Amino acid sequence: MLMPKRTKYRRPHRVSYEGKAKGKNEIVNGEFALVAKEGAWVNARQIEAARIAMTRHMKRVGKVWINIFPHLAKTKKPLEVRMGSGKGAPDSWVAVVKNGKIMFEIAGVSEEVAVEALRLASHKLPIKTKIVRKGEEA
Repeated sequence: MLMPKRTKYRRPHRVSYEGKAKGKNEIVNGEFALVAKEGAWVNARQIEAARIAMTRHMKRVGKVWINIFPHLAKTKKPLEVRMGSGKGAPDSWVAVVKNGKIMFEIAGVSEEVAVEALRLASHKLPIKTKIVRKGEEA
């Protein structure tokens, strides 16, 4: 699973995923990309599932770039615990994805394979997405 090696604070504040992405909104590395069309938290398991779906369809040919990383810790209190008495322990790690952010990029495969791989990856994610080619507007 993806997670930071170390963090400055164990329990960060919530980060909003509303609004447009400021960075990573143009294709830099690959030829095709998967762009977020809405904002959400994408957890480490979903990122890993999307990566596996893409690489399996591509039969390990070509290259995949993952442009999102789960930096934000989500906390959870134990079951059947009353309110109060502090914040819960870190439970999972999420990436903050905003509208227009390029999440995955692919190069080195044909257009049909790349589009199908990105389509399979999009089914593993909790947000609406769009597949774009380099030079097209996200």
